[in-house]
Parts: sequence; C-alpha cells; structure tokens
Amino acid sequence: MNLSTIDIIIFIAYGCLIIFIGLWVSREKKGHTKDSSDYFLAGKSLPWWAIGASLIASNISAEQFIGMSGSGFALGLGIATYEWMAALTLLIVAKYFLPIFLKKGIFTLPQLLEQRYDGRIRTILAVFWVFLYTFVNLSTVLYLSSLALTVVLGITMWQSIIGLAVMAVAYSIYGGLKAVAWTDVVQVVFLIFGGLVTTYLALDAVSEGAGALKGLSLLFEKAPEKFDMILSKNNPFYKDLPGISVLVGGMWIANLSYWGCNQYIIQRALAAKSIGEAQKGLAFAGYLKLLIPMVVVIPGIAAFVLGADINRYDAAYPWLLANLVPTGIKGLAFAALIAAALSSLSSMMNSTATIFTMDLYKPSLKKDVSESHLVMVGRIVGVSAMVIAVIVAQPLLGGEEQVFQFIQKYTGYVSPGIVVLFLFGLFWKRASATAAIWTAIASVPFSVVVDLTFPSMPFIDQMGVVFLMLSLLMVVISLTGDKAISPKAINLEKDLFTTSPWFNAFAMGIVMILAVLYIIFW
Repeated sequence: MNLSTIDIIIFIAYGCLIIFIGLWVSREKKGHTKDSSDYFLAGKSLPWWAIGASLIASNISAEQFIGMSGSGFALGLGIATYEWMAALTLLIVAKYFLPIFLKKGIFTLPQLLEQRYDGRIRTILAVFWVFLYTFVNLSTVLYLSSLALTVVLGITMWQSIIGLAVMAVAYSIYGGLKAVAWTDVVQVVFLIFGGLVTTYLALDAVSEGAGALKGLSLLFEKAPEKFDMILSKNNPFYKDLPGISVLVGGMWIANLSYWGCNQYIIQRALAAKSIGEAQKGLAFAGYLKLLIPMVVVIPGIAAFVLGADINRYDAAYPWLLANLVPTGIKGLAFAALIAAALSSLSSMMNSTATIFTMDLYKPSLKKDVSESHLVMVGRIVGVSAMVIAVIVAQPLLGGEEQVFQFIQKYTGYVSPGIVVLFLFGLFWKRASATAAIWTAIASVPFSVVVDLTFPSMPFIDQMGVVFLMLSLLMVVISLTGDKAISPKAINLEKDLFTTSPWFNAFAMGIVMILAVLYIIFW
C-alpha cells in the first residue's frame, strides 16, 4: 500500500523540518569551536521540559509503537506495566541517583564506575554498552520501524533500513546531543499527537463510527481478558508477565537498569542546567510515561478486536496504519512513527559515540588531544555504529515473533549485574573494585545457569534471582577482602537527596495516578 500525494508531502515536510531544526540548533557562534561538552552534553544547557521531552522521544521508539502494540495484540494491557512502573522508577532515579551523578561531573556512566571502583570496570562496561547499543538497540529500532515502512510505502526492508539510517545521521551527526535534544522536543509532539490520532481512529473503528469512548467501552466488553494488569498463572503469557512479580520482583531490575544505569537515557540529565532542572525533567517524563499506553498498547488491543489479518503480532500497528488511517492523516500518523524511530536512533548513536570516545579512545591515548579531535572521533564512531546496525538488523531479528519481549529477555541477562554495580557502588562504602569485577563477569553466566536450571521460570523472576545471587557475591567478596571502607567510596552528605517542593508535588501526583490505575485494572 502506498501513501497518497498529500501524505507523502506531509511526511517529506516533516523530515525536512527535523533536519532543518537539527542543523539550525547546531550552529556555533563565530569564533567558537564545538568542544566535547558541546557535542556530548549539549553544553550543559538543557531546561527541564527539553530533558523530559527528549527522554520520552528517545525512549518511545519502534520498540513501543511496533513491539508494544504487538504485545498489546497478544497479551493485552499488562504490557503497559513497563511504562507505568517506569514512571515510578524515574522518580527514584531523579531523587537518589541524579544528585550523585551530577555531583561527580561525569560525561558517561562508565566514567563514574572508574571513579568509584577502578579503570578495569570502566573498560568492561564501556565495551559492553558499545556492543549493546550497536547490535541490539540500534538494529532493533531500525528493524521494527522498517516493518511499518515496508507496509505503508511498499518498499523493501533494506530500502527502509537504509533510509531511516540516512535520515537519523543527516540531522544529528554534526550537532551531537544538542541537535538530538532540541529536535526531540518537536518529535515528542508529533509522536504523541500522531499516535493519539491513530488510537482515536482505531477505537472509532471498533465502535463503527460511534466515537473513541464507545470504542474503548467495547474493548472492555469484547476482550476483557486483555485488560488484566496482573496475569494469572493460567494465562498463556504468564511467563512474559508473571503476576505480582511485575510489581515487587525482577521488573524493578529491568527498570532501574534502563532508567538509572543507561547512558543514552541519563545523558540528557547530565546535560541539564542544574540538578533541579534535571529532576523536574524526569518528573515531566514520568507523566508522559503514564500516557504512553494509550498511544502504543490500546491500538494493539483494538487491532485484536477488529480481527486484524496479520501473520505476526508485531504487524498489528502497521496493519492499523494501512487499513484505518485516512488520506491526509496517514502522513501525520506515519510521521509520528518515524519521529519515534529517528529520535531513538540519533540518541543511541550519540551515546555510543560518547562512550567509545570518552571511555575507550581518550583514556587509551598517551597524550592529550584537542577537543575538536574528540568531536571528530565521536562523529566517525556514530556513523560507523549506524552502518553496522544497518548490516545486522534484518539477519539478527527477522525470525522473532515479539521483538519487544526478545529485547527484554536478553538484555535481562546483564541488567542484574549492572544494577548491582551501581546500587552497591553508590550506596555501600565497603563495595570493592575486585568484587565489582567479579560481579560484572558473573552476570551473564549466572543468568544462563538460572535460565537453564529453571527453564519454566519467567525471565522477570529469573532477573530477580540473579540480582540476589550477584548481590551476595558482591557482599562476600567485598567483606573477605580489605575490611576498610573503600577509599573511592562516595560521600553521601546529609542534604544531598533533598528535593524541591515542586518535584515533591509532581512525584505525589504520579504515585496517586498509578495507585488508581492498578486498582482499576488489577
């Protein structure tokens, strides 16, 4: 199915707008040369609303539009727990993690681990993240977004993948994080508004023209099993979302790893004007996360009720675009999907370049290099990561039914180890560098052993078990070594975690909304 002329004009106009904004904000004043702080941290100038918008634009990618809609089609609203629990996690990260990160004045999270442990752990985690962002994150966003492009535009998968990669590089490679963040402000408006338009049309189709509210009511009536947040053991998708464990178990490990220990998320907060702006930005992002299931999960349930003729779950959202969205609106809805993809691609590319340049390349040099040289290296690495992702995207992910669940499981092999490293490093003064090394090394083997030993155990529960095992390993090795407090322990001052009344009010609002949502959909 092809877009109409007006849809193509809207889509092309959107692409030109993003490229123009990216290049415009990347301009430098006469006589000023872009340095590493400008390129990797946007000159530490981002206000709270730009931080929150950029966080969501970077997070809401094809994984959500395509992957979570597919999971909504398959298992229902339960998959929204990733979004709603993330809102609460953002508050925890804002209050307890960010003050330490910003106090340390870091560029990257591996840099923090070196300050707390030693250079070995910085190198290990830097290499890991470069590979993860390139072979998992970038390739996944390229692949899932291209599923929609092939359906809507009628082009091949390779043409779709290459086209997305070229667009993402075009507007972000020159300006770095500054270009990424400020274009994200525009893109988050498109992706939420355009996504809500698709949701409205899907619900209106369910009600046969009687409106979205009637359509939502009919979803409850025709597919009540799709609105259980806490799945029972007899649910066929219980292994993906194991009952109460999504609230008190391994889901916390996945969320803390993603929102608190993930470079391409935290990098926006590191670029804030101040700690107050950073914290308000994360609270703003929390409110947007509460809204996201209306954009990405409800359409999947609507496609199920409408009897979408698809051969794989992840085709649910492209099916809606192809069959329900009318001419003129289709370009806008399609632009929303592409906005989500481009913002995530540019963010991951920039963070990959930041980690490689600041954690692997710069420390390996025996002499100081100019700031302009570091920026050049960052640009080369960003483009190289994108080229690799283009090559591996389709061969790596082409056979997966629910790509979102695939991502969660296999990143879950390393998430427990990362969370242990940060939690103990930030908040336990006895944690040693040796214990950190062994914890990092043991994360994947422990996860594999637990997976093989308990194959029927849901992967979220497996993450919880591995987290406890790695925590024990960290404590035992730390206590059997030097009994003294680590000389690199972080000093937690009395007022370090004090937050403003505005942040406290925003946080209370999120907690109350979450309580109501879980009471309704329990």
